[in-house]
Amino acid sequence: MELCSFLTLDSFITDPLTHEFMRKALLMSSLVAAVCGFLSSYLTLKGWALMGDAVSHSVMPGVVVAYALGLPFSLGAFIFGVGSVALIGFIKQKSRVKEDTVIGLVFTGFFALGIVLVSKIKSNIDLHSILFGSPLGISLSDVKQTIFICLLVVILLSIFRKDLMLYCFDPRHAKTVGINVFFLHYLLLTCLSLAAVVGLQSVGIILVVAMLITPGATAYLLTDKFDNMTVISVLSAIISSLIGIYVSFWFDLETGGSIVLAQTFIFLFAFLFAPRYGIFKLKKLFAGYK
Repeated sequence: MELCSFLTLDSFITDPLTHEFMRKALLMSSLVAAVCGFLSSYLTLKGWALMGDAVSHSVMPGVVVAYALGLPFSLGAFIFGVGSVALIGFIKQKSRVKEDTVIGLVFTGFFALGIVLVSKIKSNIDLHSILFGSPLGISLSDVKQTIFICLLVVILLSIFRKDLMLYCFDPRHAKTVGINVFFLHYLLLTCLSLAAVVGLQSVGIILVVAMLITPGATAYLLTDKFDNMTVISVLSAIISSLIGIYVSFWFDLETGGSIVLAQTFIFLFAFLFAPRYGIFKLKKLFAGYK
């Protein structure tokens, strides 16, 4: 769509809202962004960037297998996401190979399996939409499914918020005070798998890791308080999703890539101007956060 020279800010914002698919895309992408931003705070504190990458890539064969069996894509994606995590833990326990190496082996293997299955199983699966997402073409059933999964993840993270925060910050201390770290470990991985499933529709397999990592990394530069970090992470994720969708609509760009680029620019801004940890340390700009 061409951007007219006389386009005003008001029409830039309101004109896309006249289209039902845009309203649906903005709502769903904001919801997914909020959940990923919420979870991103825990992943950043835990240092699980690679784990998020592994789960997001490992769900691809699950999507293909689910299609072949006539099952919901989300079910197959979730099973393979959790399965990849279980396999990572098993190999790590049974071998001397370090965790980061195991993660790399498992997620590349699963991802390659997905590509092979797509090439061999006759289907109408759009590989491009799986890899890069398609929030503008989300169906009503996907909307209901996304809302349900997002609510489930938010409820789980909210119920175990304090225990998860302590586990991510210092798992040894959490275990010492009697917290079931084994349960929290797999609870967080389950939430990660669910977030990867809902992120498929908005940004796709390849870019969903950015949704899970970048908002938390941005917030981590702006504050030392975990509650503030969560709020900033969620807000930056939602704002970047809205910006990305509007930019992709007016300039005819890839939606998922536009969302992630918007997140990246927000991170770069924090990297340069964060009050305490930015290169230029503009403390007056964010005086409210310490």
